[in-house]
Amino acid sequence: MVKSLLIAGLLATGLEACQRKRTFNHHDGKAKRTLTPRAPLSADESLIISSFDANSIDDWSYYYTHGLHLAGTNRSQAQWTADRWSEAGFNTRLDTYNVFLDYPINKSMVMTYGNGSVYRPSLEEDVLPEDPTTGYPNRTPTFHGYSASGAASGKLVYVGLGQQDDFQRLIDLGVPLEGNIAIARYGGPFRGLKVKNSQAHGMLGCIIFTDPDDDGNITVANGYAAYPDGPARNPTSVQRGSVQFLSTYPGDPTTPGYPSIDNPVRADRSSVVPQIPSIPLSYQDAQPILQAMDGFGTPGKQVGRENWVGALNASYSTGPSDATIDMSNYMRDTYTDLWNAIGVINGTNADETIVIGNHRDAWIVGGAADPNSGTAIIVELGKVMGRLMQNGWQPKRNIVLCSWDGEEYGLVGSTEWVEQYIPWLTGTAMTYLNIDVGASGPHPSISATPELHQVAVEQMHKVMWESLRGNRTMYDVWLEDTEGEVGVLGSGSDYTAFLHKGMASMDMGSDGDVDAGDPIYHYHSNYDSYHWMANFGDPGFLTHKNMGQYLGLVAYHLISEEFVPLHPLNYATQMDLYYQDLRDVIGNASQDVDTSELRDAIDTFRSQAEQAQALVQQAMSSGDADLTKVVNDKYRDFQRGFTSQGGLPNREFYQHVVFAPGLDTGYAPVTFPGITESVEAGNFTLAEDWVGRTSRAIRVAGNILKT
Repeated sequence: MVKSLLIAGLLATGLEACQRKRTFNHHDGKAKRTLTPRAPLSADESLIISSFDANSIDDWSYYYTHGLHLAGTNRSQAQWTADRWSEAGFNTRLDTYNVFLDYPINKSMVMTYGNGSVYRPSLEEDVLPEDPTTGYPNRTPTFHGYSASGAASGKLVYVGLGQQDDFQRLIDLGVPLEGNIAIARYGGPFRGLKVKNSQAHGMLGCIIFTDPDDDGNITVANGYAAYPDGPARNPTSVQRGSVQFLSTYPGDPTTPGYPSIDNPVRADRSSVVPQIPSIPLSYQDAQPILQAMDGFGTPGKQVGRENWVGALNASYSTGPSDATIDMSNYMRDTYTDLWNAIGVINGTNADETIVIGNHRDAWIVGGAADPNSGTAIIVELGKVMGRLMQNGWQPKRNIVLCSWDGEEYGLVGSTEWVEQYIPWLTGTAMTYLNIDVGASGPHPSISATPELHQVAVEQMHKVMWESLRGNRTMYDVWLEDTEGEVGVLGSGSDYTAFLHKGMASMDMGSDGDVDAGDPIYHYHSNYDSYHWMANFGDPGFLTHKNMGQYLGLVAYHLISEEFVPLHPLNYATQMDLYYQDLRDVIGNASQDVDTSELRDAIDTFRSQAEQAQALVQQAMSSGDADLTKVVNDKYRDFQRGFTSQGGLPNREFYQHVVFAPGLDTGYAPVTFPGITESVEAGNFTLAEDWVGRTSRAIRVAGNILKT
């Protein structure tokens, strides 16, 4: 059973920035409920399991969630993180980058109805006496990072999820776009691409609102009490977030491809940050605006686009309405320092490194789930590794712990760090492990490059999952939730720069499931707070502890095993599935594309991966240290081949030919992206070119593996 799960198909939902968007399967009656025995533990594994302490993690969470740590604003938390790792035995430092950020000054919005009456949305979240940090004097107002400064006035047009196909549908319906104001619902593509698409169609501003339709049955309308009194979304909850054009490139918008150090030359940032203002809204503020569009344009049910009509009391008509929106959004542009906290333990193999990371910055004072559930876990991980070393453990590979700053604006801290250290990383990095939202609910999920699937699944059998009733392993819960599918990496968190420089990568966390009745997670809201986490998200911090145990086990095996536990042969298996997906896309296109060269490259790669696997057996039986090093070097380096052909069309940052974030999703992955997106765009000449480029990259990767 395990072997068959390792070759499961892709999970095409991807990530929403730091928030995972998973499709759970355990409510359709098809997934089998399993109860497998816990796998035996070695002495070191037992120490890892027993050393993670929920009370200690609770303390770390409390610290991080009671001080403002918006990107570039809290050096003391970076130093505090480094100090905790130093206490555990790591050599620590802060790596500093001077980057472009913007911060909110003020904003306003007024809707004037056709009859002259006026509606003024609050644009802010309620202060809750039960939740102290929501009322802190230095709480962050609602805003979009990297939004343009300025004012806009126009009629409203509802654009659905704000995808390119949504705009095309509006054009087909004859809805005027240019000179008007877009209003879009959250969900689907990265929020920055909603603004990008609005701007591209001549719209003057963009409003993005949260829709309770995303909350399943756990809504106030269905009788559930709103937070802080119950599990439903607070009606004033607002999703902050970046509106950088993430699918073009992440990182400092002014230093594409090079680090923001030593007074760098600054590039024009207009290709990746909006030129029109945008403002986020709660569903309470958005409902009157949508209602003002009732009776204007095409009713939502007649538009015929998926996820167009939400759960608010409105028709979700296209407009434009007779109401006018006057909006202003003013930002302070600045160059400011970011601080990555770095902790290092040298292994016995100097040219083999495991990097483990999580970002520290949050849009708000809280950030209990995003990112500080992961931060609390990674601080505890440092302590656990210190105990292992005190117990006599000597890591074979270098360990680098990283607490990134500036992730929320656009993966800034991690991208700049990779750009600075890419020569060293290329020569030593075996794997990057990422834990962002470590716990926003009790359902574990993982996404990873294919060679990591086996070690990732194996360690699940060793963790007892305490946050859900029953004596079940993490594997049991994960299998029931996902039917054994390891997700494909798109973008939206700090693994991105590592992945697109050809390094094996994994992202992990645990999420809520509204279909299972889990409390609503207030993503990027003031209500992602310690109070919410302690009372709703993870009472007792058991999911935090279990995810820490899992991360610790995965890291331990990657660091400690004589042969790094990567399995390139699974790349061939997964590419077979991606190839069939590609053929399906081509089959729906207006003309065929010859992909036989790609098919041959995948088959050759499989043969070469089998040769490398046989070399492992030879090295194991002979005990030849030099041959062991050859194997580990091959397993470290082969994925560099997938990034050997330069970047994707018009977005050179994204170099991996097997998967990348979709051009119009920003989060969710597209497999064989150079070919797939060219076919979908109807550019068959470019598609044929990318068949060749992709095939050559796969051959480069395979040639590194062959013996």
